Amino acid sequence: MKSKSYNRLKYILAHALLIILSFMCLFFFYILIINATRSHADLQKGFSVFPGKNFLENLKSVVNDGTFPMIRGIINSLIVSACSAAICIYFSALTAYGLYAYDFKLKKAAFTFIMAILVMPTQVTAMGFLRLITKMGMYDSLLPLIIPSIASPAVFYFMYSYLQASLPLSLVEAARIDGSGEFRTFNRIVIPIMKPAVAVQAIFTFVGSWNNYFIPALVLQSKDKMTVPILIATLRGADYMSFDMGKIYMMILVAIVPIILVYLLLSKYIIAGVTLGSVKG
Repeated sequence: MKSKSYNRLKYILAHALLIILSFMCLFFFYILIINATRSHADLQKGFSVFPGKNFLENLKSVVNDGTFPMIRGIINSLIVSACSAAICIYFSALTAYGLYAYDFKLKKAAFTFIMAILVMPTQVTAMGFLRLITKMGMYDSLLPLIIPSIASPAVFYFMYSYLQASLPLSLVEAARIDGSGEFRTFNRIVIPIMKPAVAVQAIFTFVGSWNNYFIPALVLQSKDKMTVPILIATLRGADYMSFDMGKIYMMILVAIVPIILVYLLLSKYIIAGVTLGSVKG
């Protein structure tokens, strides 16, 4: 009887804690949506839990603002984030597969070298990176934000760990016996097995690239090439008297919509991976 009461209490406390955490996570997002529907005058009056009537007006202000190319910034961020996520995931998975499925003399040295790069801060190499892309003629372009994503030690390590847990080498050997080429084996057999890991890292890489401020701030100068974080950061230098807070909240809301869509599209693969793992266990 005591055991049942104890389990029931644990159940109630766990759900109460989850409700509180969910509320804390979603409350500020809810306030952002509410403020995006209110006018500047309404926002000056203070906090409100009810939506306003200026959603379309604020959205039109964002779209039609010629001095603040938010839509262009979103397109730039989408290009950079999608391309970065795609090449980062593919080449990190390919590198992880190469180190996992092959035995060669420098295998341990290569793994150690990649892990050493993992602990190196981006700021340490920033000036050298800036000089390199300037000499290569890629300054003030989107390419320096995309190409370096090919080398991502953190994603590589995640993929390598996932392969160790989910890919038996006997499956690779069977594919080789059947005459499958290495790239065909990787693309047709390994990648489908890694779908949950690919989905997780695609979300993290996309969001990380979308929110990246440091490198774009060093590389980009033209306003029509700036990404969303750079454009939003420029709001701090705007004249306070010309501020339209409703418009600013709408800018932030529009900027996070692609991240939410990417998560919704890929979350089913994460859930499928967790379910598969629990069934195997």
